Amino acid sequence: QVQLVESGGGLVQAGGSLRLSCAASERTFSSYTMGWFRQAPGNEREFVAAISWSGDSTNYANSVKGRFTISRENAKNTVHLQMNSLKPEDTAVYYCAARIRGFVVTRPVEYDYWGQGTQVTVSS
Repeated sequence: QVQLVESGGGLVQAGGSLRLSCAASERTFSSYTMGWFRQAPGNEREFVAAISWSGDSTNYANSVKGRFTISRENAKNTVHLQMNSLKPEDTAVYYCAARIRGFVVTRPVEYDYWGQGTQVTVSS
């Protein structure tokens, strides 16, 4: 299966920024829809952002629109999540996910592969 490894998480103050990255092990990465999800303690995993294989179609959760940006570099098998104006409620483990089928979707069950996650903590 595809291995996904997230990086870039950490501790920041409210209003700060972080840039998450996800590296995929497979050369077929460019054909996958990629997504970011997050899960806080006691909460269910929720959709954050997704991007099509070509990068020309994106989708964002309402809670992060205008603050987060998803992008991908297919030549490097990498997807990024730029997070600006962070809020304490953004605190969660952030997961990178890959979907083999080429449609941008928002539900976790529709993704095929998952990374181990990277912790993002936003202090007030």
